[in-house]
Amino acid sequence: MKVCIFGAGAVGGYLAARIGHANTAQISVIARGAHKDAIARNGIRLDTPEGSITVHPSLVTDRPEELPEQDLVFVTLKVMSQSAAAPVLRRLTGDRGCAIFAANGIPWWWKHGTEHAAHLPLLDPDGALWNILDPSRALGCVVYSANEVIAPGVVRHLGNNRWVMGEPDGSISPRLQAAVQLMQASGVNGEASPDIHTEIWAKLLRNATLNSLCALTRLPVDGLAEDPALLAQADTVIDEIISVASAQGCDITAQRAAAREQLRRGGAEGGAPPVKGLRPSMLQDALAGRPLEVEAIVGQVQALAQESRIPCPAIDTILPLLRGLNRSLINKSL
Repeated sequence: MKVCIFGAGAVGGYLAARIGHANTAQISVIARGAHKDAIARNGIRLDTPEGSITVHPSLVTDRPEELPEQDLVFVTLKVMSQSAAAPVLRRLTGDRGCAIFAANGIPWWWKHGTEHAAHLPLLDPDGALWNILDPSRALGCVVYSANEVIAPGVVRHLGNNRWVMGEPDGSISPRLQAAVQLMQASGVNGEASPDIHTEIWAKLLRNATLNSLCALTRLPVDGLAEDPALLAQADTVIDEIISVASAQGCDITAQRAAAREQLRRGGAEGGAPPVKGLRPSMLQDALAGRPLEVEAIVGQVQALAQESRIPCPAIDTILPLLRGLNRSLINKSL
């Protein structure tokens, strides 16, 4: 099986290291800059609480056109970079492959198969993904895995290891089963969901709340949890997301208590020990001066709320602040 990791940053690097170490597929990596150079020279090093592994992918490149067609392409690019990659993704997936979008927030294919099927301008501005790649070639993937690039070619895994994948139409297809089997054989806790939309909303309870407030305050999750006023704001965002999800036909009310508890435990899931210093991806990007995934994590949530006429005053307050922060980061990088 030919597998490509398109965007081997923190999440993609973790996945590439796991699959490569298990030798369950021929793994290729698309990366750029110093990170790509380090991987090509030294391999990907994954540091975990259990120890370190180093993996040398079959091919490391910043030129996707060098790759043949793939069976599976894990797209771990930031959402704002996905649309430009549509032509390359179409070629890489060919006639039989598929692209698994493992990214934060609402995905570009969200309305595929619905009565109002159309591209989402906030996420796919010119419709390139919708029209060139086509949502029928996409699988969704919700990632519960805390990772951070700590040096070029080096990824640190901080905890959690759950990857929920699904077809937009809810079917348990052969390609979905193949992706799950690959992950499980590689030591990654992959699972198939018959309702990926609800899974995405459940992740957004944590994602939109922790990413937004941590990026704006520059606090890790446990720092956020120490402030009663910030906790109250986070709880309000959680309640608003539950309301929007319900209007979209997804009931995640039962997730409220777990989302609040995870926040208060520094981002740790379930019965895991409390975590210190966990920095959500948006905080990592803000501290590094990189653009933020504002629209997928918060902007599209507001857009869906407005479609359904659901009032979201907390999200309406946070979103322009995040957009302003993102604009300043982009301007500094020019």
